[in-house]
Amino acid sequence: MTTNPIVSVIIPTYNRSGMLTEAIDSVLAQDFTDFELIVVDDGSTDDTPRILKAYGAKIKVIAQRSAGVSAARNRGIAASSGRFIAFLDSDDLWLPNKLTIQIDFFKTTPAALICQTEEIWVRNGVRVNPKERHRKYSGMIFERSLALCLVSPSAVMARRSLFGQFGLFDESLPACEDYDMWLRVSCRCPIYLIKSPLIIKRGGHADQLSRRPALDKYRIQAIKKILDSRVLSVDQYQAGIHMLQQKCALYAAGCRKRGRTDEAEFYNALAEKYALHFKKNTCFYFSIC
Repeated sequence: MTTNPIVSVIIPTYNRSGMLTEAIDSVLAQDFTDFELIVVDDGSTDDTPRILKAYGAKIKVIAQRSAGVSAARNRGIAASSGRFIAFLDSDDLWLPNKLTIQIDFFKTTPAALICQTEEIWVRNGVRVNPKERHRKYSGMIFERSLALCLVSPSAVMARRSLFGQFGLFDESLPACEDYDMWLRVSCRCPIYLIKSPLIIKRGGHADQLSRRPALDKYRIQAIKKILDSRVLSVDQYQAGIHMLQQKCALYAAGCRKRGRTDEAEFYNALAEKYALHFKKNTCFYFSIC
């Protein structure tokens, strides 16, 4: 690792000893070498500590009690010193020129705060094509990002100043923490896309956060937060209300199907409350009357 690196790479990991070595090696194989690699072990109980110890001074290891992926990423950011921050989930891989291409992008686009790359999807060892709804876009992508997360942490590189401006990952969210983060960013800042696929996104394994049940519950929480933040434009707020209604209806239907009628009523009432509140307070919030 270098002193005063240009890029700090952060890998959060928890009980992924079978995949972790490949992730770390894909960073160490980068043709851009002015980086530090910080691996945050979020309380692993498998062979992870032994694997990390074998890398010696090539990586910086931070061990913490299990507190979730948001806390692990935030701990890595706090310990980092690079001008740019890049993340890699411990089940994903980078292609060797990933850092070089993203640093070149920032050199030619000095006003940019964040960019991501395209990705190759592999499910259970087999390459698959993402569905149309997963298509990535470049620029102001807030409205497109409301339905589901269109930014992959493993594909992101951001200037350090972005986290000072928009905050860190929400440690209260056990899942969809990236959805929440990129909504906060994308409503005020363009997220640029490099169209070259520079990461391999591996899925299908049982411990994937995106496979947790009831993810819409956490997306609803994230949408509610951004609606309450008072940073959205009229059009963004209206799009957020519309998506909140859709996700509350979907989640409430699932609750009702499983006999959780009180929870279903709560989410139906939540959507109605925000819709009515928007109609009553549009003039006050946005001064358009």
